[in-house]
Amino acid sequence: MCERNQTIMIKVLCVGDVVGTPGVDFLCRRLPSLKRSTGADICVVNGENADPSGKGITQAIAEDIFSHGADVITTGNHCFFRAGDSLYEENEFLLCPANFPGAEQNGWCELDFGRFKVQVMNLSGSAFLEPLGNPFETADRLLAQSSAKVRIVDFHAESTAEKQALGYYLDGRVSALFGTHTHVPTADARMLPKGTGYQSDVGMTGPQESVIGVVPELAIRKQKTHRPVRFAVAEGPCRMDAVLFTIDEATGRCLSAEGILTTEG
Repeated sequence: MCERNQTIMIKVLCVGDVVGTPGVDFLCRRLPSLKRSTGADICVVNGENADPSGKGITQAIAEDIFSHGADVITTGNHCFFRAGDSLYEENEFLLCPANFPGAEQNGWCELDFGRFKVQVMNLSGSAFLEPLGNPFETADRLLAQSSAKVRIVDFHAESTAEKQALGYYLDGRVSALFGTHTHVPTADARMLPKGTGYQSDVGMTGPQESVIGVVPELAIRKQKTHRPVRFAVAEGPCRMDAVLFTIDEATGRCLSAEGILTTEG
């Protein structure tokens, strides 16, 4: 962290959905250097597609991601594909969306740095996804459970409109909200009017020559025929999409939001 004109700035790096073994390997190779180059104090990684199948996450994969620089791992609609509730109950900084039934306490955590605290929340959208608890009401309850001024939200949602609506609903009450799930980065990293940093979707960490991480030919077959297709994670050079939020520790307001792309080479 750095000090400038008595303002202590916290830099929070948020990384888009890690897809399969190629995504995990690329993240582990490049995340440490990205944290150094950006001066990130905290790193949140969405790992809900990190399993080799492209769906879910396991204890071993989570440990690998943590050991290479993630402070918190968030997930989404695939959070229980390879694990049960116990994975999240036993790992304080591995989160599943708080609005899954019975999962509210596993959907947020608090990082204590002594001088300040950071609350990280994980929510899932309800538009075009499984019908879950209301993310707006869940966010209100989670905010009441922490005194931290710096608050970060991963909103794992399909609908851009739902993401924007929650962003404005929480504007001024959280430091930053970033969207995940679509694997396609949006060009709208910015500050909302009351001081919340925002990006509709950060993107993904995985193979560049793919359809949101999947072998293109398989995705084409599914879209063309509308018949069941067994997807496989693509291979080849990877990309890592992220957003860097710079936050005033004293007020919790976001000072800047910057989208970041890291590629092979």
